[in-house]
Amino acid sequence: MGRAVRYAIAVAGALVMLFPFAWAVLTSITPGDAVLATPPDLTPDGAGLDAYRRLLEATPFWRILLNSLWIGVASTILQLVTSAMAAYAFARLPFPGRGALFAVYLATLMIPLQVLIVPLFIEMRTFNLVDTYFAVLAPTIASAFGVFLLRQAIAQVPREFDEAAVLDGAGHLRIFVSVVLPLIRPALATFAVFGFMASWNSYLWPLVIIRSPEFMTLPLGLAELHGRFTTEWNVVMAGSVVSVVPIAILYAFAQKHVIASVAQTGLK
Repeated sequence: MGRAVRYAIAVAGALVMLFPFAWAVLTSITPGDAVLATPPDLTPDGAGLDAYRRLLEATPFWRILLNSLWIGVASTILQLVTSAMAAYAFARLPFPGRGALFAVYLATLMIPLQVLIVPLFIEMRTFNLVDTYFAVLAPTIASAFGVFLLRQAIAQVPREFDEAAVLDGAGHLRIFVSVVLPLIRPALATFAVFGFMASWNSYLWPLVIIRSPEFMTLPLGLAELHGRFTTEWNVVMAGSVVSVVPIAILYAFAQKHVIASVAQTGLK
């Protein structure tokens, strides 16, 4: 009975979490006149994909989607590289002030992006990088959260593996690449999902640094769909549904590693 109750609670929670996505899909196939019907019609007449067609006509949607995709992939790869190397240094390399430096590094997590917008913009303007792809990508190259997460994972790897590799003549680079990284794949997959989601959903920084329509990312493109006086909500929901698909695919492939990482690093 207890197990049945737990499953019932889990199913109820899943339905609550899935309801906004189901509502977005339903709204995206609802004709414009029926979107604001009261009470809402769960089986609208004339349902179809017209909102998706208008989405492609109203915006250069494929260009915007490609911008978000390659920026998200590049940002994720760069964060994985920099965070993994920094995490290895903090977890394995003894140097003076390591603990204090790590504490300062973690303290940056308490600084919100809104505080950094102005100095970041001034920096990009100084280097003539405003309204460029690199300006969107640059602030996401390093991640304090990624260093923390991967350091926790590396700390769980027994040092005996490192010592055995040293006896075989391996240096730090070989240990890092051949020993440590394969053993923390769940944590890497988890951080890859988090990093890609953060880049994919980023709105404030691209809004500040981007001027040209050809450099727009998906959140900016969806914001452009809102009219001054009226908004075609079925078109907005069509864009939202499309924007969810890459995240869902990524998580489907990384789900097993994400669950293992949550269990191993103590995030639960």
